[in-house]
Amino acid sequence: MQKKGKFDDILLETTGLADPGAVTSMFWVDAELGSDIYLDGIITIVDSKYGLKHLTEEKPDGLINEATRSINGLGQILETQRSRVDLSNVLDLHAFDSLSGISLQKKLQHVPGTQPHLDQSIVTITFEVPGNAKEEHLNMFIQNLLWEKNVRNKDNHCMEVIRLKGLVSIKDKSQQVIVQGVHELYDLEETPVSWKDDTERTNRLVLIGRNLDKDILKQLFIATVTETEKQWTTHFKEDQVCT
Repeated sequence: MQKKGKFDDILLETTGLADPGAVTSMFWVDAELGSDIYLDGIITIVDSKYGLKHLTEEKPDGLINEATRSINGLGQILETQRSRVDLSNVLDLHAFDSLSGISLQKKLQHVPGTQPHLDQSIVTITFEVPGNAKEEHLNMFIQNLLWEKNVRNKDNHCMEVIRLKGLVSIKDKSQQVIVQGVHELYDLEETPVSWKDDTERTNRLVLIGRNLDKDILKQLFIATVTETEKQWTTHFKEDQVCT
């Protein structure tokens, strides 16, 4: 925010499972903010493989499946790979020009405020671990989480990873590597950006899911970097696969 003068566009990224209602309503509630900034549009990324599963997911009693609240029939659908899209399709949309602040708030308020809006069992954790990981060990870490589903927390509950993303440093590779995962699917992609030196190499991961234990996951990733097999076997229960 050190730039002087006006911005062309401001992009606000929420966590992958957030309700955008609270953010969008502030553009009308705060008159001073709304005088110079207007809401252009809301962009939602839906995974083609697992999107339908979450649309039809049954929540515990008292919770609401956010996906089934309302489907915007007027929204444009863009099919992409790795979310690459022409900026003209996501900027200068003027999607809310015809809506007043009051009508938008009513549109976003689909359920009474006394009921939970989000599944509180879903959490987001982040951590950083310096160093380089061998690619095969990194794959083992990810596959045990996403494929084998044999990682448990301190309460012996299965960790369920819905979304995984991050920037990792792979041994013998000079480029930074992006990791992206959705349920069982994941991908490692080299970026054109090179690490400046070994002292800068740091792995940064973000995981969204249920029953996630930050301490255990961070220790497992440290073991992945330091190649400490004993630490892996402590929490990877091959005979206790989660279903």
